[in-house]
Amino acid sequence: MSLTKTSIIVRSLSTSAATPQLVKPPIQVFGLEGRYASALYSAASKKKALDIVEKELSQFQQSIKSDIILKEFLINPTLKRSLKVDALKHVSTTTKLSPTTSNLLGLLAENGRLGKLEGVINAFKIMMAAHRGEVACEVITAKPLDQAQRQNLEAALKKFMKPNETLLLTAKVDPSLIGGMVVSIADKYVDMSVASKVKKYTELISAAV
Repeated sequence: MSLTKTSIIVRSLSTSAATPQLVKPPIQVFGLEGRYASALYSAASKKKALDIVEKELSQFQQSIKSDIILKEFLINPTLKRSLKVDALKHVSTTTKLSPTTSNLLGLLAENGRLGKLEGVINAFKIMMAAHRGEVACEVITAKPLDQAQRQNLEAALKKFMKPNETLLLTAKVDPSLIGGMVVSIADKYVDMSVASKVKKYTELISAAV
């Protein structure tokens, strides 16, 4: 992450005239979305508005998904940036958004980055989950896990976590795995599926022929 670029965004999101110092999020998210989310986390943290901003952005994200007109307005590249800025200021005022959330929407509009808004919101959610000590884990299996399997898996995964952390387990099914499982926890990824082993052996055989 570019500290200089993030600091510029932090200054833009700050509601104070003083030179802001960056409050680092508990987890780093890379890319443009990560820079905006980090700056947002810093600004909201100083205002003690982390929970408020997360709630407002989650509600706005739901509006984007349910309102096609709103989504088209945000991502339409032919509309002038100034028009989007004014429209979002009106939305922020009428819906009584916090200054930090309002500043984010205005900054993205000014910079022509509203198409990245959902990515920024998702990055911010990851930071907030880490802030609460939540560890997201996704498990993909060929067949649905029964209750006993899920409990055994949760018990095994919790051994790798700190005492103050909470496991958020999401289970998905992908028959193409044939058997075994694929586990993603925090920034770690382990492929223990039969399909991956078959692919590996196939490649070894092909190389030997």
